[in-house]
Amino acid sequence: MDQRGVVPALFGVPRALIGMIHAGALPGSPLSADPVDALCAHAVAEARVLAAAGFHGLLLENMHDRPYVRGQAAAETVAAMAVIAREVRREVALPLGLQVLAGANREAIAIAHASGACFVRVEGFVFAHVGDEGVHESDAAALLRHRRAIGAGEVRVFADIKKKHSAHAITADVSLVETARAAEFFLADGVIVTGSATGDPADARAVAEVAAATGLPTLVGSGVDPHNVASYRAADALIVGSSLKKGGHWTGSLDEARCVAVSRAFRAS
Repeated sequence: MDQRGVVPALFGVPRALIGMIHAGALPGSPLSADPVDALCAHAVAEARVLAAAGFHGLLLENMHDRPYVRGQAAAETVAAMAVIAREVRREVALPLGLQVLAGANREAIAIAHASGACFVRVEGFVFAHVGDEGVHESDAAALLRHRRAIGAGEVRVFADIKKKHSAHAITADVSLVETARAAEFFLADGVIVTGSATGDPADARAVAEVAAATGLPTLVGSGVDPHNVASYRAADALIVGSSLKKGGHWTGSLDEARCVAVSRAFRAS
C-alpha cells in the first residue's frame, strides 16, 4: 500500500497506468539499424499514442538491445537513451521512467536525472539472482549512494522483486513478501511484481499480499491486459507493454485500439 503517496506525487492520480516504450535497437547493439533521430521520432510517436489513450505515465526501455550486457551499459547506449528520453519529455507532458537492460541501474538513474525523467525501474536491488545474462548481485547500497552523489534524489527507484526471466533458486527460502520487505528496508521507493517472463501475468494474489505487507507502492510489471486489469485492484500502478502491441507481443508496433482498450478497462476497474 502506497502509504507515502509516491504514486499520486509522481502521476497526479491515486492509481496509475504506465505505458511501455520499447526504444528501437540503439547504436552499438547487435540489431541496431536506425539513426538516433529516427529512434527519437518513433519513441515520441508512441508516447503521443499512449498519452492520447489516457495513460498516466511512460516507461522507456532498451528492450531491443539484446543480448543485454549484465550490470552496465556502454557509453553509446547511455548517450542514445538520454537523447531519446529528453525528446520524449520535451514533446509529451507525461511523467517518464527509465529502465536500462540488463540491470544497468546506475546508468538509468543518471539518464533520468539528465533528461528530466522522474523514476527508474531497477533489477537486482535486493538479493542476488541468475538472469539470462548471468549472476546479478544486489546493488541497493551502491545505487542509492550514486543517486545521492549526483544529486538525483528526485528520481524514484521502483525495484523488481523475484523478477521475470530469472532463476531464484538461491533465494528459494525467501518469499516474495520477504523480498518486498527487504526492498522497503533498503529504501526502495516502490516494488514491482511480475510473471515469469515478458507478457506473462503476475499472480493477483501475490500482488495483493505484497501490497498488504509494506508501505511502498506495489506495481504490476508484466502481463496486464484488458481482461485481467480488474484483478489487480490491490496494485498502485500497472505497467503495460506487450498487450498494447499488434499481436500482443512486445516486438510488434503499438496498436492504438489496444491502448484505448487497456485504458478503458483500467478506469472501469
